[in-house]
Amino acid sequence: MTWYTLAIISALFSAAAAIFEKKALLKDSALNFSTLLATVNLALSLPLFYFNQAISITDPRLLVLLFKTFFGALAFLFIMKGLKNLQISGALPLLVLTPGLVAIAEYFFINDTITKIETYGIILMLIGTYALQIDNTKGFFHPITVFIKTKGRLYLVAALLIFTATSIIDKLLLSEYKLNPKTFFAWQHLFLFIHFTIFALIIRLSKGKLDLRKSWKLSWKWILLVSVFTIIYRYSQIEAVKAGKVSLVLTIKRTSVFFAAIIGGTIFKDTSLLRKAIAIIIMLTGAALILITF
Repeated sequence: MTWYTLAIISALFSAAAAIFEKKALLKDSALNFSTLLATVNLALSLPLFYFNQAISITDPRLLVLLFKTFFGALAFLFIMKGLKNLQISGALPLLVLTPGLVAIAEYFFINDTITKIETYGIILMLIGTYALQIDNTKGFFHPITVFIKTKGRLYLVAALLIFTATSIIDKLLLSEYKLNPKTFFAWQHLFLFIHFTIFALIIRLSKGKLDLRKSWKLSWKWILLVSVFTIIYRYSQIEAVKAGKVSLVLTIKRTSVFFAAIIGGTIFKDTSLLRKAIAIIIMLTGAALILITF
């Protein structure tokens, strides 16, 4: 199977996962859903431990991965909270900003340069983000004020900032420290399960309410579907990156946001889908300009 076929598979299953995540979150809490999903993801990932390279539990790379996945778990939880509180066509496109933030972070923290093409890409993503939030009846600065004041969007901003940092750590682990992608994949799911279990226990002890059994009965079909889709899109992305150019794989993968936002927006009857579709295309174009320079 060619790398671009794998990248397209990754994009389509990523979009499907996002749509069913929104479906589950209509009736379930973000933490309950995330904890149960992490559990099922680990169960489906267990066979990979058998086929992986031998690695010591005290390997410094695993310790870094454990640290990284703590923040990755927080970011995923924030995304689920944002997805629960916002329309899917308004929430998911904001995640396209990640490449721009990563490029800026690399410029400041690891002395990487920002090219003219990357600058144009960042500008396009900002224009697309503005267009995504605009309301012609509420003034020029409304997209900025609504972005700052809306609870769901603040969760997504927090997730974006975390993903910016963790993306750099991923790059170091896989490229500089040569951690095998399949080993990375398997151990990441184990660590995510541990972190979400701890989050759930903390909530249970502090608030005395976390009925995972009830959530499982309520959302088990969606959780299983999302888990299968998640495993497929993450693994196919790894295999695509292995065979093809990373920047091109990620560019194709980003199209998942368009599919999820438009198809999901239609299913959940989101508003202003045409405007949002145009805004997403602008943002994806900006992301592509940045990614092709990686």
